[in-house]
Amino acid sequence: MIRVGMIGCGSMAASHVRALEPLRDRMRFAAFADIDLDRARAAAAAAGGAVAVSDYRELLDSVDALVIALPHDLHFPVGVECLKARKHVLMEKPLALTRQECDALIALDSSPDPVLMVGYIMRHDPLWTAMGDFIRRAVFGEVFHVSVWTEQYTDASRGAWLGQAKRLGGGQLFSHGCHYIDLLLHWMGEPVCGTHVGTNLGTPWMEREGTSNVSLKFASGATAYHFGTWGARGSRLRYSVHAHCTQGMLELNHAAGVITLHRDKSGGDLPALEAVAAPGESPQSSKEVVVFRRPGQAGKPVVAQMDAFLKCIEQKRAPEISASASRRSLEVIWRLYEAEESGAVADLRAIV
Repeated sequence: MIRVGMIGCGSMAASHVRALEPLRDRMRFAAFADIDLDRARAAAAAAGGAVAVSDYRELLDSVDALVIALPHDLHFPVGVECLKARKHVLMEKPLALTRQECDALIALDSSPDPVLMVGYIMRHDPLWTAMGDFIRRAVFGEVFHVSVWTEQYTDASRGAWLGQAKRLGGGQLFSHGCHYIDLLLHWMGEPVCGTHVGTNLGTPWMEREGTSNVSLKFASGATAYHFGTWGARGSRLRYSVHAHCTQGMLELNHAAGVITLHRDKSGGDLPALEAVAAPGESPQSSKEVVVFRRPGQAGKPVVAQMDAFLKCIEQKRAPEISASASRRSLEVIWRLYEAEESGAVADLRAIV
């Protein structure tokens, strides 16, 4: 049984306790730390008598592994202390704020003893995983363009630090867009060049961009676009992906939990829609069919992410989303930011 602690409770703690109930035979929440001791106590009560402290150093002797869910600027100092204490760490994204901080954590990483894994939770969502498999395996032909939209409203009431560039590491792109830059790199391979244009118009609580537009080109010749905003007062797309392939356009609809193949142009060499439908699905029209539907309760990404973390600990193996692997998406963002400031196209070659 792996004893897990959480540093930085907030609203995540109680939801994690409930969501991770399916893993109770392998782990238990043993301790919670938060500068607001009442929040830590509430989380501890939800977990059934766990330790609650206001200083995370006081829980290190009570746990084997830690989830660090703190404001971004605290990831580095707290992560260093936890790794030096030889604790397994699941670090919520991003790894840290600067190249120097990331490199220092990577130098301390001795996974799998102890494990350091970065929490890019979208990598564990079965819907997004299926989309990535379709793209990387060219299931519906060669992919030549992918667009990702993330539209939400996140004002200063969520925590004033979310608007502060120094604590956030930048703006919306660095804090939230890093999920989707990570996915695009995972799906599409080596980036060649790109641009970023951002604004805080409509999101005045943000010191840096609250709305972000990224264009990328990859070594394959394919292109990609990511639009993200924290200022959406309304949305139809919310979280969506369009992947244009030579056999049609794949649409990921996060809210509906489905991936649909749309095909307006057909040729004699293309498989019939019935042949590519997901099990139990049939074409909704002559132009579209569901090719994947998210599974039920077992498909919760927070469970899949924790399961992956626990397996790394139990099987003594390094995580796929390691500290060094997670740095790639941040390096892309740093180069995009730097190029934006000089009005240039970012050179994204030779990112390791």
